[in-house]
Amino acid sequence: MRAEVQQQYTEYVTGRLPALRKLAYVLCGNDHHADDLVQQTITKLYIRWRRVSDIEHLDKYVRTMLVRAFVDEKRRPWARVGLVAQTPDRADPWAALDDRVADAVAVRAALAKVPGRQQAVLILRFLCDMPVEDVAMALDCSPGTVKSQSSRGLATLRRLLGGADQLDRRQHARKEG
Repeated sequence: MRAEVQQQYTEYVTGRLPALRKLAYVLCGNDHHADDLVQQTITKLYIRWRRVSDIEHLDKYVRTMLVRAFVDEKRRPWARVGLVAQTPDRADPWAALDDRVADAVAVRAALAKVPGRQQAVLILRFLCDMPVEDVAMALDCSPGTVKSQSSRGLATLRRLLGGADQLDRRQHARKEG
């Protein structure tokens, strides 16, 4: 790669790195995994830089690369491997947490159990506030698929969280306890 082209790539990546890392973290919920996703994405971008550096919506293109890397990662068999049969008992994680933080932790834990594509749709639509058409373009699917994946993902979240009534009961129990 010529020096000036490499300089353009370096400037672009340096400017977009915090946003890419934030999106990766929201998708996977783990600092180390987020760094790996970003590294994988910017490496692929480096390889394609000469062809893609002049496209009109480069940020959308790179965000799409990141989301697809996440979805592909979730599909791989090793992503489902557990190192221990049962998680060890720990002290009550809710005891020292503020209610809002506790709710965010509960939602994040439930979101991690949603299938990868549905998880990506929910995060892009509701956390990144992207319109259905942009999410469809990022995931290379139809807007109808995005809507159905949103519906299924939200239904799964409701089931995992026990519905709004269950969440309200947990909040009330923490306030009294």
